[in-house]
Amino acid sequence: MNLSIRKTSITFMMLLVGILFLFPFFWMISASFKQETEVFNFPIEWIPTHWNAVQNYTQVWLKTPFAQYYGNSIFVSVATTALSVFISCMAAYGFTKVHFKGREVIFLILLVVYMIPHQAILVPQFIIFRWLGLYDTHMGLIFLNCFSVLGTFLLRQAFLSINDEFIESARMDGAGHFRIFTSVIVPLVKPVVATYAILRFIWTWNDYQNPLIFINSKHLFTLQLGIQSFGNENGQFYSLVMAGAVSAILPLLIVFILGQKHVIEGISAGGVKG
Repeated sequence: MNLSIRKTSITFMMLLVGILFLFPFFWMISASFKQETEVFNFPIEWIPTHWNAVQNYTQVWLKTPFAQYYGNSIFVSVATTALSVFISCMAAYGFTKVHFKGREVIFLILLVVYMIPHQAILVPQFIIFRWLGLYDTHMGLIFLNCFSVLGTFLLRQAFLSINDEFIESARMDGAGHFRIFTSVIVPLVKPVVATYAILRFIWTWNDYQNPLIFINSKHLFTLQLGIQSFGNENGQFYSLVMAGAVSAILPLLIVFILGQKHVIEGISAGGVKG
């Protein structure tokens, strides 16, 4: 009985904390539906007295380049995620299932590189990308984020849990490395791959620093730069800024809702030793 009461109390406390963390999100949605004069009314009017949602969202989407920023972010995030997942999976396969001299040393060097702060290599990256002609291009942003040491490490840990007997059986059937990788290994760690893909998409979608430095043309702005530009131009209209912010987080909510099952499976798989 005491254990049941304890669990109920902990659950209730977590619920309260969760609701507390959601308050800013609720306020943002509420403000995006209001007229400008009612945004900062106190006490807070969670349900607007005068609804202005259609006008606010129409102003954001149709009277600014918001849709273009949105499309740019979707393209960069999807392309970066797909390329990063593929490269990280290939690297993880090489570090776990392909035996070659110096494998562990190279992986150790890779981990050491991960410890270098990203800000410390921004200047060399900027110089190299200008030299390659990738400055002020979406391809530059994609290449910046498609090589992930963290992704390689996470997937390597998952690949280590796969018994080599699966690979030996596939080789006996005449399968090469690529066939083993695509048809045997990746399907066995699909929850972990999906988890990393979701995280990579979120990180890329929310990335502000790299677009700020490597993108100069306004028509190439991602959503984060677009919102900053929109805020600078309409900062006194908080209802419009909140409408833009709500629109910006919708893809993240959709991706997480659709992929939360895989995230849970991936975390569970990571907690079980193979």
